[in-house]
Amino acid sequence: MSWKEYAGQLDAKGLKIGIVISRHNDFLTKQLLQGAVDCLIRHGAAEKDISVVWVPGAYETPVAVKALAQSGAFSALVALGAVIQGATPHAGLINNQLTRALTQVSLDFGIPVIDGVVAAENLEQAIERSGTKGGNRGWNAAQSAIEMANLIKTLKV
Repeated sequence: MSWKEYAGQLDAKGLKIGIVISRHNDFLTKQLLQGAVDCLIRHGAAEKDISVVWVPGAYETPVAVKALAQSGAFSALVALGAVIQGATPHAGLINNQLTRALTQVSLDFGIPVIDGVVAAENLEQAIERSGTKGGNRGWNAAQSAIEMANLIKTLKV
């Protein structure tokens, strides 16, 4: 094999992680936060290197993520929230805009921005993905943040 391969490691030691989390549906988002912080700590992050920013809802998340990215102080950012489909198409509109905005921040600032927002059709699905039988989307998002932060460091060689 003559090519080079790059991969991020799952070692959070020394990484600075910013988490932006929605207060809306906080009975779910608090579980996502617990999962994310647990993942970061278990992979070697120091509590002092984790910053948590609360916003009113998922729609407000990108502006806070952008502010953290602009600071230049973070290795990666994680967005957490829960958007549950109701009787109108409102949830789909929020999810589309949120995903687009988070991706744009990541590209504009060259920092991993991980979308850990649960997008569910109903409350049961949201509960399942917030720490029960469907796993914890917060944990998964934090794990992706660790891997991507390390990958980006490797690519800056």
